[in-house]
Amino acid sequence: MKFARIDHNGQIFYGVVEGNAVRAIEGDIFGEWRPTSKIYSMDMVRILPPCVPSKIIGIGLNYRDHAEEMGVPLPEEPIIFIKPGTSVIGHEDTIILPSISQRVDYEAELAVVIGRRARKVSVEKANEYILGYTCFNDITARDLQKKDVQFTRSKSFDTFSSFGPWIVNDINAMDLQIETRLNNEIKQSSRTSYLHRNVYELVSFVSHVMTLLPGDIIATGTPSGVGPLKDGDIVEVIIEGIGVLRNYVSKEE
Repeated sequence: MKFARIDHNGQIFYGVVEGNAVRAIEGDIFGEWRPTSKIYSMDMVRILPPCVPSKIIGIGLNYRDHAEEMGVPLPEEPIIFIKPGTSVIGHEDTIILPSISQRVDYEAELAVVIGRRARKVSVEKANEYILGYTCFNDITARDLQKKDVQFTRSKSFDTFSSFGPWIVNDINAMDLQIETRLNNEIKQSSRTSYLHRNVYELVSFVSHVMTLLPGDIIATGTPSGVGPLKDGDIVEVIIEGIGVLRNYVSKEE
């Protein structure tokens, strides 16, 4: 099932995607909900980021090939960092390249959407706390990341957390094709089975550090093939069973 967050003439609501349409629901996707009889075609609505996270937790160096690409060893424990809510954009929105950076990269990632409050969850029970999955582009100012001791500045600019277009709750996240297309050219191509730490391990690990709330996101890391964005680009993250997250790129005015 695909849950989308929709704007129709200024009214924001959740719906279930049915082909090229969305059926509005009543209630809360993080609790009780039911479908309604109201159906809208996709060309009548704007697709918003599918949730409003209290925090976005990024995972660094979680694909073996990406660690090799960056010239660093795989970490003994997951490397985690936080991205602010002000960095969030959604499907078809524009990524703004900040003038302070000379290199801004795309990073395709599978994102876990937390479904209920999670604190010190075991790996075996982690699935019970996951609502579903979505596409994520962890935009990164690579030159600033290399310059700084930690990742906060390079990961936190406005528009640097794109995710969507919807949340899917009925897929096996352990082995999905994941790709980045830049101007219709494939730049990243891998499978989530190549993750160093899988989604359940990550939910458990993070929940032992901080309490996860409904709508929080864990971006699980990116495979090899990261590269720069430039003004005028169109970048897409495509994940099997979820769909396509598309963004446009523009330089800061």
